[in-house]
Amino acid sequence: MSAGNTAGQTIETARRTLTTRFKADAIDSAELDARLLAGAVLGLDLTGMVTAANRRLTADESARLDQFARRRLAGEPVARILGHKEFWGLSLQLSPATLVPRPDTEAVVELALEMLRAGGSANRSLRVADLGTGSGAILLALLSELPAAHGFGTDISAAALQTAAANAAGAGLAGRATFIACDYATGLTGLFDLIVSNPPYIRSVDIGGLAAEVRDHDPLAALDGGADGLDAYRALIPQAASILAPGAVLVVEAGQGQSGDIEALMTAAGLTHETAPKADLAGIPRAVAGRKLPP
Repeated sequence: MSAGNTAGQTIETARRTLTTRFKADAIDSAELDARLLAGAVLGLDLTGMVTAANRRLTADESARLDQFARRRLAGEPVARILGHKEFWGLSLQLSPATLVPRPDTEAVVELALEMLRAGGSANRSLRVADLGTGSGAILLALLSELPAAHGFGTDISAAALQTAAANAAGAGLAGRATFIACDYATGLTGLFDLIVSNPPYIRSVDIGGLAAEVRDHDPLAALDGGADGLDAYRALIPQAASILAPGAVLVVEAGQGQSGDIEALMTAAGLTHETAPKADLAGIPRAVAGRKLPP
């Protein structure tokens, strides 16, 4: 699949060339993707690209930009090409072992913070756990908002934990983040004030129908939730409930149409619901919370 050739073009013309090619390939975010890829190759932000619009690309810049364009046209997400993604204002490294953090997941962070602040505990010395932390996105977003908290991120993937640890260091949060190789909460001890998770929740039969950007580039283990998409919740919710302190909160991400089933699993584990699931920007109930009441 040809990406066009940007050799000898100005920065502005090259960006337009990529945009046109991406639109022809039905890439929804064609203009943004072209700008991000060009900016990465040139080391320029939007202002810099506008200022230097009439500068011609060097042969090396053109070759790199054309290579990036070919990868994008082959279905690779821009975040994978660039090797990083912004989440909650943090620039996070990615690896083949981690999901690309998505804006929908910020609903988990928002709901967790709302519940902590409603309980007056946001400024306390909290213990926070993120089960299946991946890149560390949710955990690090929370730690950036909770200056007295210490976080524990778990994952069965050693490679994912390496990425998460690097992201903690990059965000200046390494001193308050500990990463543990285990299955969900099995390696955690003590009680926690907040537990969060974005587990795999896609039904196995639906994996093949996902967008190529997800299906072919995100790790399968972080997507496949079993026959009904709820396998991970059946495992992690009872584990989390057993290590929540009285009054503590569990917040998980949910797939479309799953919030009611997840609430039922939380109820069965002894958690109560004091707030409705929080919707994402598309109006889908995306973050589900349960609180452990005192005995």
